[in-house]
Amino acid sequence: MIRSQAMGARLAGMGLGVVLLMGLVACGGPPKWVEKGSGVMNEKDSKAFYGVGSVVGVRNEPLAWDTAENRGRAEIAKTFETYTGYLMRDYAASTTAGDFTRNTEEQNVERAIKTVTTATLSGVRPIDRYKDEKTNTYYVLTKLSLEDMKNNLEQAKELNAQVRDFVRKNADKLFDRLEKEEEKRAVR
Repeated sequence: MIRSQAMGARLAGMGLGVVLLMGLVACGGPPKWVEKGSGVMNEKDSKAFYGVGSVVGVRNEPLAWDTAENRGRAEIAKTFETYTGYLMRDYAASTTAGDFTRNTEEQNVERAIKTVTTATLSGVRPIDRYKDEKTNTYYVLTKLSLEDMKNNLEQAKELNAQVRDFVRKNADKLFDRLEKEEEKRAVR
């Protein structure tokens, strides 16, 4: 009798251990901010803008963290000012020859989208990091408080119009330079 009670207690203990272990595994996974992504969030007494940056496939860990952080900063910048140029070309033709029994159809559709974001944002700070070991993806959460943003806007009112005009005038040149630089680096 004592032996069966001991065996029952042992099985119950093992069962409880398995349940607890499964519970801990279920609690794992990425932080909520990884899945939620960038945007405006209100937390307790703090209103702020958040950016989630990520990078996958970079083996150099310090470089991966820096890249994810910079992408998080860019996500915040995109919230405030983004210039997007859009071009679409659509060509379609139908040619019939001779006795109208033969027909040739052709079409070509092209689309180009260029997005430029320029912003000087003081006060953007990384506040959390997460590495997904399964996919080797690095995530960094960056934050810009509403108060810091208000200060930035006050300082940038005049500069903003100048930057916008500069980007509009020079966006194509800047884009071409960037492409040429990328081509140079790809050849190496």
